[in-house]
Amino acid sequence: MLMPPTSIETHRVLLRKPERDDAQHIYSTYAHDPDVVRYLPWKPHATPTVSARFVGRCWALWSDGSASTWVLILKENGALLGMLEARIRSHAIEFGYVLAQPFWGCGLMQESLQAVVDWASAQPGIFRMWASCDVENVRSTRLLERVGMQHEGVLRRWIVHPNVSPEPRDCHCYSKVR
Repeated sequence: MLMPPTSIETHRVLLRKPERDDAQHIYSTYAHDPDVVRYLPWKPHATPTVSARFVGRCWALWSDGSASTWVLILKENGALLGMLEARIRSHAIEFGYVLAQPFWGCGLMQESLQAVVDWASAQPGIFRMWASCDVENVRSTRLLERVGMQHEGVLRRWIVHPNVSPEPRDCHCYSKVR
C-alpha cells in the first residue's frame, strides 16, 4: 500500500496531516464560504462541528490508506490556506483541493499541488495523476494546466455540485500520465 508523506514543504507552504485544532480554522477560513465551495460536492459547513466531523473523516481515510488529506499552512505566518487531497486507486491518484478566497490568485495552490504531483510522479507504481473540475470553474482548469496536466475531455453529468445545481454537472478531466 502506497503511503504518502504526512507532511510536504514547498517554498511558501507546509502541507501537513490535519490536527483536531484545525477544525475551527477550516470552518472560519473557507468551509462556511459559499463562494469557495461553489464547485465542490458539498454544501458550506453550517457549524464548526461539521468541520470537526470532516477532520475525523480525513483521519479515517489516512488510516485505511484510501486517501491522504493535507491542510495547507502558509509558512510565513501559520495561516491555514485550504486543503489538498490525494485519493489513491491502484496505479492512479486523483486530486481534490480547496483554497480560502483571500489566497486566490497568489500561486499557493499551484505550488502545493505541484509538490504533490511531483511526489506522485516519483512513485514507481503510479502511472496516472488526475483531477476533474466543473466546466464553469475556469480557475481550476488553469491550475491543472499550470501543474502540467492535459485536458482529456469532458465527463458528461459527472458529479453533483449542490451549490450550483441538484443535477450532475459536466466536468473537465485533466491528467498527467507516465
